Amino acid sequence: MVKAVIFDLDGTLLNRDASVQKFIGYQYERLREYLRHIPKEKYISRFIELDCHGYVWKDKVYQQMVQEFSIQKMSWQDLLSDYVEEFQYSCVGFPNLIQMLTQLQGVVSLGIITNGKGIFQMDNIKALKIDPYFSSILISEWEGMSKPNPELFQKAALDLGVSVRECIYIGDHPINDIKGAEAVGMKTIWKKNPFWDKVETDYVIEDLSEIPHYVSTNIQWR
Repeated sequence: MVKAVIFDLDGTLLNRDASVQKFIGYQYERLREYLRHIPKEKYISRFIELDCHGYVWKDKVYQQMVQEFSIQKMSWQDLLSDYVEEFQYSCVGFPNLIQMLTQLQGVVSLGIITNGKGIFQMDNIKALKIDPYFSSILISEWEGMSKPNPELFQKAALDLGVSVRECIYIGDHPINDIKGAEAVGMKTIWKKNPFWDKVETDYVIEDLSEIPHYVSTNIQWR
């Protein structure tokens, strides 16, 4: 029986690609005084390329940007600080996010496990206005370990007062999310991501609105 649903954040609840696109355009406009020698579209596209869907931390990204574009009077540390402080204001959730959480609230316990910096990720969660829905929020920096470490998944279940076999874990990364959750006995749903091909999992969804159906009908897992 399903008693808890645990989510990844980036690429699952937070539309990170849309958020990055929105943020980096705003950053360029806010700092145009220092960046105007770079075509805006080139600045945006190069950031997205170096960012590699969030798997390269921004210190490396901005160091490369400063060097490549010969940015003056604005250090990579300045750009990084701007990212850390301002990204939250560009956060975009996937369609049906609040509707889906509202439908699940009170039916099952809800949790989040996300890799990333503690305050940064919590700011993003709050920016989406979804923090009140969750009884457990685990962020890798604060936990001292990252997905796919099995201890993170086990701790989430413990926090929610359920066994791992009573949890569904939903994420977009085939290793950090799906394999990590499966390793401790959780059932898994892969939120389709064009960055990866077919992923072996229990179920696949394209839209968050599909999740309550799986829970409410008490689906038979294979």
